[in-house]
Amino acid sequence: MKTSQTFDIEADYRKLHSRFPNRHERPVIGITGNFSDGNLMLAPGYYTSILQAGAIPFVIPPFDDTETLVNLLDEVDGILLTGGADINPLFLNEEPIKELHNINPYRDRQELLLTRLAANRQIPILGICRGIQVMNAALGGTLYQDIDVQQEGKRIKHSQDMDRAFASHTVTITPDSLLARIMKAEKLPVNSFHHQAVKEPAPGFRVSALAPDGVIEAIESTEHKAMLGVQWHPECFILNQDKCMMPLFGWLIKEARLFRQAKTLHRRILTLDTHCDTPMFFGQHINFATRDPHIKVDLHKMTEGKQDATIMVAYLPQKERTDEALLAATAQADRLLNEIEEMVAMNCTAVDIAYTPADLYRLKQDGKKAIMLGIENGYAIGKDIRNVERFRNRGVVYMTLCHNGNNDICGSARYNDACEGVSEFGAQVIREMNRVGMMVDLSHAGEQSFYDTLAISQAPVVCSHSSCKALCDHPRNLTDEQLKAIARQGGVVQVCLYGGFLRKEGTATICDAIEHLNHMVNLIGIEHVGIGTDFDGDGGIIGCNDSSELINFTRHLLLERYDENAIRLIWGGNFLRVMEEVQQYGNR
Repeated sequence: MKTSQTFDIEADYRKLHSRFPNRHERPVIGITGNFSDGNLMLAPGYYTSILQAGAIPFVIPPFDDTETLVNLLDEVDGILLTGGADINPLFLNEEPIKELHNINPYRDRQELLLTRLAANRQIPILGICRGIQVMNAALGGTLYQDIDVQQEGKRIKHSQDMDRAFASHTVTITPDSLLARIMKAEKLPVNSFHHQAVKEPAPGFRVSALAPDGVIEAIESTEHKAMLGVQWHPECFILNQDKCMMPLFGWLIKEARLFRQAKTLHRRILTLDTHCDTPMFFGQHINFATRDPHIKVDLHKMTEGKQDATIMVAYLPQKERTDEALLAATAQADRLLNEIEEMVAMNCTAVDIAYTPADLYRLKQDGKKAIMLGIENGYAIGKDIRNVERFRNRGVVYMTLCHNGNNDICGSARYNDACEGVSEFGAQVIREMNRVGMMVDLSHAGEQSFYDTLAISQAPVVCSHSSCKALCDHPRNLTDEQLKAIARQGGVVQVCLYGGFLRKEGTATICDAIEHLNHMVNLIGIEHVGIGTDFDGDGGIIGCNDSSELINFTRHLLLERYDENAIRLIWGGNFLRVMEEVQQYGNR
């Protein structure tokens, strides 16, 4: 690489300070460094491409300190996994075949961990050559140790010796793929320097380019995440003043800039998920302090997704309405609330219970996660209206009047052939909830119960996890008229991330949830919407399947051109406005 050199440092210094510079927020891209013969090395094409694409390159050396690795990831906005030696097949539970080339004992462990940790945090990743293989292996895919002896069919020459600044063969790009949109091509001349390759893409990935002999040349996320890998070396072309591969680096920097913006927003705003069912799993030996694979909400996932708070509910399935069953339901609600409090006490350095919106903001400032308490199904109070005040005094901020099935308070959206509405006892319950400052939650309520409640309640009501019937005709969803009615009363509706409420056919994705949110915003305004994931209930969709992926939702909100104030309202601002009004009404 040719550079012009001057030796007058004083002149350079004066030039830098000749005017006050305009500050440009550029994303920081962590680039994995190679290690050979006792030296850390990085081919100039990598950092040159990153610089020309408009980002700041930051070289990540191979090291063993995993805590430092985690902290480092908080400082970067994108990851570039670079090329290099073969991956040791022992990390993939395979024995090496004789055709395996040199391995690099310094890089594999760190880069496999780095990739998984970065993916957990939704950090954009571009993998190049060895990098595509690291990404695929780290996330559950398989590799060929040597394509010439392990892959069926006749190979073209995947050279290890050609000049890397020139193409060696072409690849066919999958139509309608992310790669096709980036490169705006169906065929692409590329350079090739490898004998290992992707065998089966990792779960959540698909093939997006093939060589003429069937070797996989690119993979990309199918989960609406910024993860892409290519087998060739796009960074080499720029050294020959050929910018044909710069769109790949431009994509990475664009995604990194978006991710950086989302991180900045999450530092400034409060992020509240208004409904999760994690306490359902407390009896199954889960550990909230770990990254527990059995639950979708835990301290690690909340931290990775930049989530500040969630409302955990004591969920009660609708059962018999005998006196004995009702007493058992009340006892079960108390037991679940006890278990939430015990879980918080066990992790008191990292999480606390919040009872008011002010508590949430204080805990965020203190660097703690916050849990609020809710009850799902008014069945919990039995026929004793005194339980409303007792549960409110325990800190319960809302209660759904029912669940799937009628109870003594009202008729449900499900299993309610008679279209029952709010009972006389139910009307007393609603007024008592108003009096003590507990939010009335109409998720699960039947349509007659919904309108009856709006006529009875003196305070705004909420739907903590409901979606749009106009887009998905499900009994649990709200009609446009219901949405407008709740907004007229000053209430709020939280889009639920359960796939069955988002689309009738096929698998729901984050794009479907965004469509429901957009519909609500267009119909009733930004001041009456939010998100209630229903994680650890039935909630979780492709692209936003647990708390670690909530920042991915923010990324999509930014893509939809929602501004900071709108995102603040969506991520709890609207819901907390209603909570404050209800609590103030109860304190009169």
